[in-house]
Amino acid sequence: MSNFTEKDLKELSQLCRIQLSEEEIPDLLQSLKRVLDYVELLKEVDVSHISPYSRMGEQGVDSLRDDEVKEPLSREVFLENAPDHIGGMIRVPPVIKQNP
Repeated sequence: MSNFTEKDLKELSQLCRIQLSEEEIPDLLQSLKRVLDYVELLKEVDVSHISPYSRMGEQGVDSLRDDEVKEPLSREVFLENAPDHIGGMIRVPPVIKQNP
């Protein structure tokens, strides 16, 4: 069983800027403990025979496609994929809020 405590969860939620109610803490704590226990279980698997580059192809090169130079998307097509835009730019939520 993981030794992840309620105190650890509260510190983690503060660092992550996640607001938790007192009712949410026990369920989340149990869920995180199960995840950490599973990770501990995975440490028992012998992976010494597996290459650290397991995604490499047989020839020793990555299987991703080659880069190709193409025409860029037009601004209109590009902005069609944005959830919100204004004046030809993508609108994003504020990252830093200024105090008055």
